[in-house]
Amino acid sequence: MSQETESNLIKRVQNAETQQSAFSELVKEYSEPLYWQIRKIVLSHDDANDILQNTFIKVWTSIDNFRGDSKLSTWLYRIAVNEAITFLNKQRAQNNISVDDADSFLLSKLEGDEYFDGDEAQLILQKAILTLPEKQRIVFNLKYFDEMKYEDMSEILDTSVGALKASYHHAVKKIEDFLSAEH
Repeated sequence: MSQETESNLIKRVQNAETQQSAFSELVKEYSEPLYWQIRKIVLSHDDANDILQNTFIKVWTSIDNFRGDSKLSTWLYRIAVNEAITFLNKQRAQNNISVDDADSFLLSKLEGDEYFDGDEAQLILQKAILTLPEKQRIVFNLKYFDEMKYEDMSEILDTSVGALKASYHHAVKKIEDFLSAEH
């Protein structure tokens, strides 16, 4: 979506007369990319759908506070990522799971997800990704799967570009080591 189109959409969403139709357009435009970003974090289809719904509720209730300091898409991604992390933290707390055990917890959810349609290679890659600390996992997913620029990631994750590049480099190394050990 171009900057001009995005600015126009924001104005229409913030205008009471055009808010509902503009918000429907926003949901239609961003549902799929946000769903897949959330899904990469929580892995489960059902959980991703719930979090996506929560994301759009939060967007609806906060859209008037959007000042345009960042791109609309960046703001939406930030909300979605934060909602997904909050969800995982609640899940861990409810199940008395430490952050260190989170990878096996998420893996069991992935393996039990009837909507996971990946083959064995995809499952092995997801296992490798799950060995990463949460922040590295998010950085890896944004860069590897979404081909997101470090500058955009920096705005979403509120982290310096240099730290993100280092995080991605370490993530790739850990995944390579995991995959080498698997074979």
